[in-house]
Amino acid sequence: MATLVQEKTQQAVSILQEKGVDMWLTFVRETRAAGDPMLPIIFGTDLTWQSALIMTRSGERIAILGNLEADTAQNTGAYDTIVGYDLSVRQALQDTIRRLDPKQIAVNISRNDPFADGLSSGLGELLRDYLGEYAGRIISAEPVINAVRGRKTAEEQRRIRAAIASTADIYAATYPFVKAGQTEREIAAHMHAETLKRGLGFAWEQKFCPAVNAGPDSPIGHAAPTEIRVEPGQIVHFDFGVLQEDYTSDIQRVMYVLRPGESQAPAEVQHGFDTARAAIEAAMALIKPGATGLEVDTAARKIVTEAGFTEFKHALGHQMGRSVHDGGALLGPLWEKYGETPNMPLEVGQVFTIEPSLMVAGHGCIGIEEDIVVTETGCEYLGAPQTELIYAG
Repeated sequence: MATLVQEKTQQAVSILQEKGVDMWLTFVRETRAAGDPMLPIIFGTDLTWQSALIMTRSGERIAILGNLEADTAQNTGAYDTIVGYDLSVRQALQDTIRRLDPKQIAVNISRNDPFADGLSSGLGELLRDYLGEYAGRIISAEPVINAVRGRKTAEEQRRIRAAIASTADIYAATYPFVKAGQTEREIAAHMHAETLKRGLGFAWEQKFCPAVNAGPDSPIGHAAPTEIRVEPGQIVHFDFGVLQEDYTSDIQRVMYVLRPGESQAPAEVQHGFDTARAAIEAAMALIKPGATGLEVDTAARKIVTEAGFTEFKHALGHQMGRSVHDGGALLGPLWEKYGETPNMPLEVGQVFTIEPSLMVAGHGCIGIEEDIVVTETGCEYLGAPQTELIYAG
């Protein structure tokens, strides 16, 4: 059975053929210090000396690297040709480029996508020097990388679903634990313990994963849990994900802490929850191959503002997979910080979060986040969504 690296390098060849690009060249060195974001997907481990991983539209997959790492390249089973060197990569690289004579050489430079921008400035200058007359044929590999990274294979989707299922289990073990009087940090510590006893990692830095927000005064966003205590009448908001088999989840959930005598949330809290749910469903109704993230974001954003809530100051959703923020097309508005990513068409196999948020005055943040995959005809949830408020007594 093919490994994931083998699957993704094979997929890359078909994408080069689809896009009419002759060659994709990933050039790296000392990747422990400055690794290309695509290296784990197309090679699987670090490289030391200057190394060129080449895939061509004709189907060749070539690794040019130091002789001390030639066996590692061979063991990937992903490269048909392994070219080793001892003193300099220059001659082997130049000989290969001349033999192939590509019309375009796609390299990892991008204004829009950090995962397609792994070639550092200095290393890029060195590569252009090595390429000589062929340096004028360099183009951005952004469209190739967006497709390779974004179009999740069946195995990648299996791993993501497994991470989502584990996240759901940890949430289920956390809801009964939440009680008035606990601090955000105490709740986060419980979730840390549940994660670690399952042998899992965290989707982002552990200090900030999960985010736990108790009530309206808790700092929302990429902030660590605090000593703020849970009180009756508050919304408790979570943002959490795990790392499992090298793939991530990213799920937000909300609870309401009942006041004495209450059996359900106040109308304004329920209205906020229902609005977030409606925004998610509006987004899912529009997600399909060829749609843009801008169209999807606009529809969901309108649901929130027309319900009387302030516009959320973040994108509706991002791609997820090997990284919790996986680059490429974005479900977002045309704000300068997002570049052209909201205009990129959606593709089958892309995995997105959908995460509208809003503040309910006096109660706190409602942020629901679901993970979905784009299908041939639309999209589908990768795990069970939150459709009702969860109560803490």
